[in-house]
Parts: sequence; C-alpha cells; structure tokens
Amino acid sequence: MVNIKNLNFNYGKKLVQLLHEKNLKIATAESCTGGLISKMITDVSGASNVFECGICSYSDRIKENLLNVHCSTLKKYSAVSSQVAIEMAENVRKISNADIGLSTTGYAGPFATSKNEKVGLVYIGISTKKSSKAIKLNIKTKYINSTRNNTRKIASAKAIFLSINAIREL
Repeated sequence: MVNIKNLNFNYGKKLVQLLHEKNLKIATAESCTGGLISKMITDVSGASNVFECGICSYSDRIKENLLNVHCSTLKKYSAVSSQVAIEMAENVRKISNADIGLSTTGYAGPFATSKNEKVGLVYIGISTKKSSKAIKLNIKTKYINSTRNNTRKIASAKAIFLSINAIREL
C-alpha cells in the first residue's frame, strides 16, 4: 500500500536537479497518469535541459503505433501489466535517445476495465541502458479520499521518486 504521508509532491524539482548533476536526460510514456509526470517535471525551471519528451499514450493503438509496444504483449497481458510498462519505458527511452525512460499504466478509476483488477492498480516502468524493470503499486487511498485524481497524483509522485532512486543507482 502506498502511504501518502511518505510522498513528497515536490519530487519533480529533486529529479530535475539530479538529472542536471548527472548530465542525464529523461523521457516519459504515460497512460493512467495522463501527462501529470511530464507536468511535474516541466513545472521546474531548467527542465528543458533534461526532459526529452512526454508521450501520453492512453489508447492501445498509440501504445502500439507510437511507442512500439507489441500487439502480442497487449493481447497476452493487457495494457495494465508489468510487461507493457517495461516496453513503454524502454521504447520511449530509445525513441527519444534519453538516458531514462519512465512509464505508467494502470486503473485510475472510477472503474477498472478488467473484472479481475481493482482501481488503484498501477505499473511503473523504468528503463536505463543498464536495465529495465516494472514496479507494481496497489494504491489504496486509506489516507485520503479515494478519487481518480488522487490515484493519478500518488502514482506520479511515486514514479518520480522511483526515477530518482534509479538515477542514484547508475
């Protein structure tokens, strides 16, 4: 469970500073967060030196045609899966020639499209030249009202936090 008390919604500034220090660039591919991660990064002065692009790939068609997510991956695992999150992150990194690719896919609500899944299920993909991985979140909004917007905010803050950690590991 994600604890809202442990999240800092000013992570964008920390991320941009760290990218500057390490001379790295990042690109995002967002589905359930709908561009919020890109906004959190570009709200910071100087982000243009470290932010390559943000692709809001809400539909499977755009995931396939723009981000080159394999149709077979989408069919086998669904758009809300670790496999799709990884492909999104890897491909946005490659397309943009960035050092880090960051992606999100999930169910922000108010409904999940799969009967087997619940609102608040989010996968965050992180890709560097060294490795790619996905982190599964089950965002239960125990500490705040359960809303679509809050789910998106929590997922975005957590994605940026995980990016900061990934950069520190490079």
